[in-house]
Amino acid sequence: MEIFPTQYSTLSSSALNIKLAESYGLTGTTCRLLIRNVSDTYVIENATDKYIFKIYRDAHRKLDEIMGEIELLTILFENGAKVSKPIPDKQGEILQNFNAAEGTRYGVMFSWAEGKPVYAMSDEQLQIVGREMAAIHNITSSIQLSYHRKDYSVDTAIILPLEIVAPAFAELGEEYEYLMRTANEVIKQYDNFSSGFNYGYCHFDFLPKNFHFSDTDDITFFDFDFAGKGLLAYDITSFFLHFFLEFIQGKNTKEEARTAFQTFVAAYRKVRPLSEEEISAIPYLGFGFWIFYLGFQYENFDDWSNLFWGPKFLKDRVALIKKWMDTAHLLLPA
Repeated sequence: MEIFPTQYSTLSSSALNIKLAESYGLTGTTCRLLIRNVSDTYVIENATDKYIFKIYRDAHRKLDEIMGEIELLTILFENGAKVSKPIPDKQGEILQNFNAAEGTRYGVMFSWAEGKPVYAMSDEQLQIVGREMAAIHNITSSIQLSYHRKDYSVDTAIILPLEIVAPAFAELGEEYEYLMRTANEVIKQYDNFSSGFNYGYCHFDFLPKNFHFSDTDDITFFDFDFAGKGLLAYDITSFFLHFFLEFIQGKNTKEEARTAFQTFVAAYRKVRPLSEEEISAIPYLGFGFWIFYLGFQYENFDDWSNLFWGPKFLKDRVALIKKWMDTAHLLLPA
């Protein structure tokens, strides 16, 4: 019987468990689907070991980009960065492939990040994040990958995403006009950024959900799915977003947010330079962060964002962006 064309299948956990146990020489394992999202994430574990297995969607990540992520994480781990590492199978192969209903899907096994995300970080934990993010940037600012990864620029972070989402704002003209007007103002600021800004491969999503602290405060960074070339201040910005969100949700005060971020910055600067100009650019870089992911959500409506995407989400997101543009600078160190 002919298989009807498929755009996004979900691979069986039980079948994956058998396949991966054989490929990696594992025994007594279980496999469960953790997240069906941008990509599919499974937890593989037995009595002594635990792993993450990630299966990519071709519509989201082509083979060349997947290889770039593997290369980046391998370089980071080999140079001492605290990251979840890709794990080869018994034959030394890191990339696995599966003949799924929609065609070939690729998967990679990763080491488990011990611990859990911490949102109310202590001063010591903030210092650890600062030091270890700077250590990652010391590596990513001095390498050139063999494989392609996205470039983050005014075009890819602001201009193209705004063109992509325009149809979604057909009945929300006021909101779209605000985004376009603000984009023009932000782009003028981008033009003023100095050549002294640090540049390299950035994670582009350094929120606390993407790193774990163990019980002994060992940190592990993971989910480099969006890693690409750009201003390293994008990573500083995405981490700062956490304090902004905590503030507007009433979980901390302006002073607490500012002090916590300053603790992080001071620790970062003990490992590598971070200029006051880069800090001052955070409100504008943050606008690019919001707009980039808005475009991504629109493009992935069929496979991911249809559960939340709609007029209410767009109105709420534009209101959040307005709050960001009005508030972010007030939370930065004086």
